[in-house]
Amino acid sequence: MSRLSDWGQGVFAAAALGVLIPARAADVDFRKGFSGVAEKAGPAVVFIQVEKQVPVGGRFGGGGPFYGSPYDYDPGQQGQPRRSRQPQQMYKQMGQGSGFLISKDGYILTNTHVVGDVDKITVKMNDGREFIAKRVGADSKTEVALIKIEGDGFPCLPVGDPDKLLIGEWVVAIGNPFGLKQSLTVGVVSAKGRSNIGIADYEDFIQTDAAINPGNSGGPLLNIDGEVVGINTAIYSQSGGYMGIGFAVPIDMAMQVKGQLVASGRVTRGYIGVIMNPGELTEQMAKSFGRNEPGGVLISDIQKDGPADKAGLKSGDIIIELNGKKVHDSPGFRMDVARIMPKEKANLVIFRDGKTKKVTVTVDAFPEDGAAAGPRPDNMSEAQDKMGLQVQEVTRDLARRFGYETDRGVMVSEVMRGSPAEEAGLEPGMLILEVNRMDVNNVKEFEQAMRKGKDGNTLLRVKTERGARYLNLRAEE
Repeated sequence: MSRLSDWGQGVFAAAALGVLIPARAADVDFRKGFSGVAEKAGPAVVFIQVEKQVPVGGRFGGGGPFYGSPYDYDPGQQGQPRRSRQPQQMYKQMGQGSGFLISKDGYILTNTHVVGDVDKITVKMNDGREFIAKRVGADSKTEVALIKIEGDGFPCLPVGDPDKLLIGEWVVAIGNPFGLKQSLTVGVVSAKGRSNIGIADYEDFIQTDAAINPGNSGGPLLNIDGEVVGINTAIYSQSGGYMGIGFAVPIDMAMQVKGQLVASGRVTRGYIGVIMNPGELTEQMAKSFGRNEPGGVLISDIQKDGPADKAGLKSGDIIIELNGKKVHDSPGFRMDVARIMPKEKANLVIFRDGKTKKVTVTVDAFPEDGAAAGPRPDNMSEAQDKMGLQVQEVTRDLARRFGYETDRGVMVSEVMRGSPAEEAGLEPGMLILEVNRMDVNNVKEFEQAMRKGKDGNTLLRVKTERGARYLNLRAEE
């Protein structure tokens, strides 16, 4: 593999730093690279060491394909836990991570999984000073935590604007991977607005290929001006190490959490009481509701006596605007509603029955926080056979067994492998409440409604223990 020439490397670095490239390479010293960012930001990045008493056999930390856990064992212990003198077979486990000072009076942002459930937090600064920190608060739903050290005049990072980040823009990660203090890596913004990843409840991650490893958690993601734009939170990895995909919480979200934690020690989010249909609202699904364009949020159910219910919203409504801003998808809408404070108004534009309508909802505070299939019928209808599912009547006892409070609808008793029903996400134990926008109370009504599907498409409204949702069932050609 060929390498860039010294001149080529210089051009590359200069372009990244926004430096005008002179006619001759000798006119500029390209060796400095991103050293200006490191010099500016390094003093505000801290090494965090935590301790917790853990039962023998226990461990705190993360796992799975998403690695954000900073709880790396001390290399000197060769992976063995440190024994303490505590009775009942307890030992002191050590963990480590990163953080950064966000104010001169000692407030430090980091991740919840770094300091969320520990007994002691020690902060080590770049200049060698050590402090015992107190935890101000930790929000597991965003993976943002805030700790504080006593003192004043600390170096702190300026806050950038993640909304202005561009895909492909240079970013710098600083942290303490594997206990290696003040490590700097460079990459680009790979994507923005990443959600449905499974790291936190509220996700709007910046994705980057800047090398992030266990121990980087809680450290800053910086633009080339040395402004913090995110908190490095997790990596995707099949090996436990860097594979080119890292995720950072946008700093504007983190600062909003910080403000609430400083004020009250807890985070309050807006809530309107709608259950959103999972996945994208495709053009095909939208047409089932009379709308000819994709996007927006489809309401699959309304929480009884909640803000949306009181405002007159219904299942089947499509939310297309919130406070004058176009709604694109469910994760973005959920994030925007969460940022609205309780008792404030949310002005919605919805699509219902072929028309748009304005609805005002008074936001409330977010509430604090299948079994064996039924018997196979002797005769299966043509519609059920074509879609690859079987249904049965719902009795009170059957509904109670599956955890439903209603005996309305028909229950899915079997789903055939590779069938349209399986591809649509149907599972045994689901309750089908509507077919093609018509209520169904028994198998006969289900069959009648199934025959009214258009172009081989059948729109179902189903209920599970997690709530109601819409599914588009498409017959095989």
